[in-house]
Amino acid sequence: MIRKPSFGPAASALLGLFSLSPAQAADEPLSLDATVVTAARSAQTLRDSLAAVSLIERDDIERSQAQSVPELLRQVPGVSIANNGGHGKSTSVYLRGTESDHVLVLIDGVRVSSVTTGTAAWQDLPVEMIERIEVVRGPRSSLYGSEAIGGVIQIFTRKGGDGAPKPFFSAGYGTHDAYTGSAGVSGGNAHGWYSLALSSEDTDGINVKSPGTSGYENDADGYRNHSAALRAGWRFDNGLELEGTFLRAKSHNDYDQVNRRGTAGFSANADGEQNVVSGRARFSPLAFWQVTLQAGRNEDKSDTYQDGSFYSRFDSRRDSASWQNDLTLAEGHVLTLGVDYQREEVNGSTDYDEDSRENNGAFVQYLGEYGRHDWQVSLRRDNNEQFGQHETGNIAYGYALTDALRATVSYGSAFKAPTFNELYYPFYGIPDLEEETSHSVEVGLAGTHDWGHWSLNAYRTKVDDLIVYDSSIEGPANIDEARIRGLELVVGSRTFGWDWSANYSLLEPENSGSGDNDGNELPRRASQMFNLELDRRLGDFAVGATLHAEGRRYDDVTNDNELSGYATVDLRGEYRITPEWRLQARVANLLNADYETALGYNQPGQAVYFTVRYQAL
Repeated sequence: MIRKPSFGPAASALLGLFSLSPAQAADEPLSLDATVVTAARSAQTLRDSLAAVSLIERDDIERSQAQSVPELLRQVPGVSIANNGGHGKSTSVYLRGTESDHVLVLIDGVRVSSVTTGTAAWQDLPVEMIERIEVVRGPRSSLYGSEAIGGVIQIFTRKGGDGAPKPFFSAGYGTHDAYTGSAGVSGGNAHGWYSLALSSEDTDGINVKSPGTSGYENDADGYRNHSAALRAGWRFDNGLELEGTFLRAKSHNDYDQVNRRGTAGFSANADGEQNVVSGRARFSPLAFWQVTLQAGRNEDKSDTYQDGSFYSRFDSRRDSASWQNDLTLAEGHVLTLGVDYQREEVNGSTDYDEDSRENNGAFVQYLGEYGRHDWQVSLRRDNNEQFGQHETGNIAYGYALTDALRATVSYGSAFKAPTFNELYYPFYGIPDLEEETSHSVEVGLAGTHDWGHWSLNAYRTKVDDLIVYDSSIEGPANIDEARIRGLELVVGSRTFGWDWSANYSLLEPENSGSGDNDGNELPRRASQMFNLELDRRLGDFAVGATLHAEGRRYDDVTNDNELSGYATVDLRGEYRITPEWRLQARVANLLNADYETALGYNQPGQAVYFTVRYQAL
C-alpha cells in the first residue's frame, strides 16, 4: 500500500487550487455554439461566423465584477480605450486602430451615438442593465451603412425568460465612496417574456487632472448615474412576435474643463441623458421567409455648466426604421434583403447651418455553405441627404481544413459620414467635407480542440480622406490617409481546474498622408495589448484574476507626446452564501499602476469594491 503524503492546511488549499477534478472540468465546458446576430444581421453561432466576433454574456459581466462598459470592452482583442480621468468621464473606444467614431454602436438594434460628435457616451451606459455584448471586429458598412469601418459593438439589455417572476438585486460599496445598487424582476411563460430593472451609482471620483496641467482644480470630480430599462415581448400562436425595449440613463458629471479658447472654465459639470426606445415585429408569411420590422429612437442630451452658470446645451436625436427579409433558399443558404431609414437632428444652444439630415439604405446578403466551404457576400447602397450615394461591399470565404481547423479570408469596404460638428459647427465646420472611406483585407485561422480553442487573425485597413483637425484653417479637413496593420491572437482553455483565456493584439496604425505627419502613428492607439483572465470555482467559493497590459501610445498627431505603456492586475473573489445570495469582492489595479490613456488625465489607483447579489432561481 502506498501512503499518500500529508500536507498542512495551507499547502493542501494551495494544491487544491491546481488539482484537476473531472467533475469540475465538466462544468460549463468551453463552447463556440453560442448564438450571435450582429455579424450577419441574422442568427449564427460563433463557430460559424466568418467575422472575428467576441461575446460578453451576463455571467461574464457578473464574474468580472466590472464597474463599467469600458472596463468590459478593454478585455476584447483589438480594443483600445482612452479615458479622461476615471469612472464616468468621457471615454473613447478605438477598434482595430480606427478612429473612435469609426465604431458603430447599437443597443437592441438601435443605432446609438451623438449626431454632433459621432461617438457614444460609453461612460453612461449602465452595466447592470446589460444581458450581453457582441463585438464584431472588421468593416460592416455593407450591412449597416456609415460608421462601421472598425467594426460594430451591439449591446443587448436584459431579457426575461420562462417561469414565475424572478427578482434580482445588488448593492455595492468601494473606494472613493463609490455606491452602486440595482434591482429588478424578470419572467415570462411559453408565449411572453419581460424584464424591468433599475440601477444607480454615485462616486466621489478622483481629481481628473494633475497639478500643473491646464484646467487643473484641486478637487475630486464626482459622477452620478440613475438608469431604468424595460424589455418585454409576446409570441402569438400564429408565429407573430412583438417586442419593445426602453432604456434611460441620466448622469451628472464633474470635470476639469479647458474651453475652445484654451482657457480654463472652473467648477465645470454636465447633466447627461441617454434614451433608447425600440419596437420590433417578426413573422413568417411563408415557411422559408422571415420578415423583421423595427423602429427606434436614440436621444443624446447634454447640458454643461461652468463658472457657476449655464454654458451650453446639445440635444441630438436619431429616428430609425428597418425592414429585413430573410429567405431560406435551402439548408445552409440564406438570402437577406433589407432597407433602412434614418433621420438625424440636433437642437440646443448652438445654431447649426443645417440641423437635420436623412439617410436611406438598401442591402442584400447571401450566406451559403457547401461541403467544407462557406461564404458571406453582401452589398449596400446608401443615399445620404448631405453627401449623396455611396456603395459598400463585403465578401468572406471559409474553408474547413480539418474537422478542427478552419481558414478564412475576407475583403470589405466601408465609409463614415462627417458629423454635424465637422460639417456645420459655427466657425469650425466645413460643409464640403467628403465622407471617409476604407478598404480592408483579413486572413484568419481558427482551431477547436478537446483542450480548448484558438484563433489568429491578420488584417490591413486603408482609410482615405481621413478627417483630421487642420491648424491652418482651424477646422476639420480631408487631408490625411491612414494605413493600419494588425494581428490578433486569441486562446482559451481549462488547465488544472482553471478556466483561462488570453488575447494579444499587435497594432501598427500609421498616418500615410503626404503632410508633415506622414509615417507618424495615429494618436491614442496602443501599439500592443495583452489580456489574461483566470478563474476557478471551489465549491461555494470562486476566485479570479485579470491582467491587462498595453504598450506605449502617442497623444497627438505629431507624435510629440508619448504615453508610456502600463499593466494592471485585478483580483476578485466570490462566496455563494446560498444558491440565491452571493458576496463579491474585487481589488482593481492591485499594484497601484500610475498611467494615462489621454495626456494630462489621471487614472484611478488601487481600489477595493464589495458587492452583494441576489438572484431568485
